[in-house]
Amino acid sequence: MCLNRKDLGLLALRGAVGGVLIAHGTQKLFGWFGGGGLEGTTQAMEHMGFHPARQSAIAAGAGEAGGGVLLVAGLAGAVVAGTMAGAVAVHAPGGFFATSGGYEYPAFLGATGLALGLAGPGRYSLDHLTCHVLDRPWMGLLAFTASVAGAYGVVARRRHAVRLREERAAVEADEQEGSGLS
Repeated sequence: MCLNRKDLGLLALRGAVGGVLIAHGTQKLFGWFGGGGLEGTTQAMEHMGFHPARQSAIAAGAGEAGGGVLLVAGLAGAVVAGTMAGAVAVHAPGGFFATSGGYEYPAFLGATGLALGLAGPGRYSLDHLTCHVLDRPWMGLLAFTASVAGAYGVVARRRHAVRLREERAAVEADEQEGSGLS
């Protein structure tokens, strides 16, 4: 058996990025690796404008951890790309660089998922072991389309919730300002 360098490189990349995603997802779901667990993530999701917050926390954790497992196995780059698109939207107000709370890191993970989804997982994967049953052009297009649609829906729903929260805060501020004695 001759080892193929390109396929080994794809396996290493899938393992590294998938491992990072698994760690991030399990922080959200179980509190592993110093994470907040489901309760802490639910509170964070509420604060960021995701409603319903608990379901959003579960979806984010499952998207990261599950996407990471599938990526390591060589089955799903689209899941990673879609999950990270939602994270990019949350971090976008902070600009690009992670040092200012920006989207640099989730964009990198999402782009890597996209690239692996387009390139394919290589020989050392479940996809190869199953004779590429799921590796069909129409399935890849369907997976990326569903991923984009899901990410768009989540981001649009969050944007709407944040806008409503800001409008309520402005009305409350006006009411408090108007209730003072002159």
